Amino acid sequence: MFCCTDVAYTDTRAVASGLVFENWDSAVALEIVSVRIPTVAPYRSGHFFERELPCLLKLFESLPYPVDCLIVDGFVWLGPGRPGLGCYLYEALNGKVPVVGVAKNSFQGNSLAAPVQRGGSRKELWVTSQGIDLQEAVDGVRAMDGAYRNPTLLKAVDRACREGLADWGTPG
Repeated sequence: MFCCTDVAYTDTRAVASGLVFENWDSAVALEIVSVRIPTVAPYRSGHFFERELPCLLKLFESLPYPVDCLIVDGFVWLGPGRPGLGCYLYEALNGKVPVVGVAKNSFQGNSLAAPVQRGGSRKELWVTSQGIDLQEAVDGVRAMDGAYRNPTLLKAVDRACREGLADWGTPG
């Protein structure tokens, strides 16, 4: 089982969503899980993981199935010796669940990120991983369903957390 994840924020709260699916090339999710997080850490440049990691851990605890791999929106590694969100998530899960990062933009100087072109797009996705071979992660992301640059399920999880946040209403 796989789970792609994403988080949407306001200044004070967030919704984390995950889509659980069976295989890299699955076209539909078995389950969509969204979790409301009423309080999030403030944004600090260079410390993004402090804000998003607690949200992803709460989501992970809420998943109805055990997963063999998590896919995050962003980087596992920002470069050699520079952990990103996915690396912190991998460590928080005691190295028991491999993590693949899929980023839409490159990170300057990141020699650990592999470019992946999909759907005839000239703009790459950038893949990093921990606990799973990078080439396996690249091949998996390339095989994901969808005719465009962004795989179908990654677009769907982005939409799920944004809609979840919008449905939550205005903080009061």
